[in-house]
Amino acid sequence: MGRIGDRLLKAPAMDSDYQAVLAAPGFCLGLRCNDDEITRIDFLEPRAEVKPQSPLAQEAVRQLRAWLKDGRFVFSLPLAPAGTPFQRRVWRAIAAIPAANTRSYGLLAEAIGSGPRAVGNACGANPYPVVVPCHRVVATKGGSNGGLGGFARTRGGFLLDIKRWLLAHEQGAA
Repeated sequence: MGRIGDRLLKAPAMDSDYQAVLAAPGFCLGLRCNDDEITRIDFLEPRAEVKPQSPLAQEAVRQLRAWLKDGRFVFSLPLAPAGTPFQRRVWRAIAAIPAANTRSYGLLAEAIGSGPRAVGNACGANPYPVVVPCHRVVATKGGSNGGLGGFARTRGGFLLDIKRWLLAHEQGAA
């Protein structure tokens, strides 16, 4: 087990649990999929890459590499159905935020008729970060982390550093 910020984390998944691991600047992306759909993407501490284990994993890595080159790349990956109806509604709203743009938790909540905390919880449960770009949802302003809000259910440390990088990458500044 480890800590990120003030949050205790479960033991990390073994690399063999992933159909591919792709290196990114300062982190890795662990990809899980079956033959037909992406089932999960995880942010990982830097480690050795794992070559794609299936045609779908190979295509996902191709698209993720394209996104790493151009933060405005549009994904076309088949995502396995996941989450509650409310979470899926939030994820659809997140997916509609254009690259290099952000929305506050409050504005997103208002748009779907919910509350900011519920939106934040749904963002934290997103199994497809980067593809469903929950990093584009930020706090209204201020706060201890400069208005970023949380990321993947944390408020600091490694994952919030990734959120900063993702936002800068989409702006062409990473």
